[in-house]
Amino acid sequence: MSGQAAIFAVGVVIIGSKRCHRLSIAFQKMLVNTLGPHVLLVEDTPELALWVGTALRQAGMEVSFAQDGWSAQRMLVPDHGFDVVVMDVQIPGPDGLTVLGELRQAGDGVPVLMLTARAGVPDRVQGLNLGADDYLTKPFELAELEARLAALLRRQGRQRSGQLALGDLSLDVHGEVRWRTEPLALSKRETAALRELLTSANKTLSKDRLHRAVFSDEDAGLEAVEVLIHRLRKKLEQHTQSRVCITTFRGLGYMLTLAKP
Repeated sequence: MSGQAAIFAVGVVIIGSKRCHRLSIAFQKMLVNTLGPHVLLVEDTPELALWVGTALRQAGMEVSFAQDGWSAQRMLVPDHGFDVVVMDVQIPGPDGLTVLGELRQAGDGVPVLMLTARAGVPDRVQGLNLGADDYLTKPFELAELEARLAALLRRQGRQRSGQLALGDLSLDVHGEVRWRTEPLALSKRETAALRELLTSANKTLSKDRLHRAVFSDEDAGLEAVEVLIHRLRKKLEQHTQSRVCITTFRGLGYMLTLAKP
């Protein structure tokens, strides 16, 4: 069986420009891609996890990795930002079913697809009763995994379109940022941060979520987010004549909005 045929594992202070003030108020590594759905892949075999992750990224998805139950628990905190979770049942530490149960008890409805080497009906029933949305028994074909993930995302209404936009500011599937018809040169990190802000436009986005989306593959602290947002804010205000604003709500996070004319 070829490698492509089957898978075997798998009081608020507001900071911003004057115009913006008019507003009424390796594992554990994240591979930031473009604009596809954000997948958390929980798998303890590095080679297989990277293989599957690479395939999903080539299919247009963003992929983050967790190698055990403890890592998954740390990444699946409130406001985690994942669109779907693919999790092996048999992982070190708290197993997949334990992590799933905790997720549902916390009221998190993110779609979860469980991977298992156990073909028995009772095992699948247990996972479904705990809140799993789907199951795949190993080995399985990559095309089936992608199709099942697409179905889960459609069911939840969380399939992202090829472009994100706020007013005349747009970010396309290739990571190109434009204001009206003019390209806006951003670094990879600035683009990743803008993507998160556009996804949550007009809503407060926590500093922790931005940190996970941009810096989770290194030892940068939360202060790195502040520096990044400062640079991104200056570029947006310069290129959009302060029409697009990043407002800081101290203690809460950041909000991307259009300023009133």
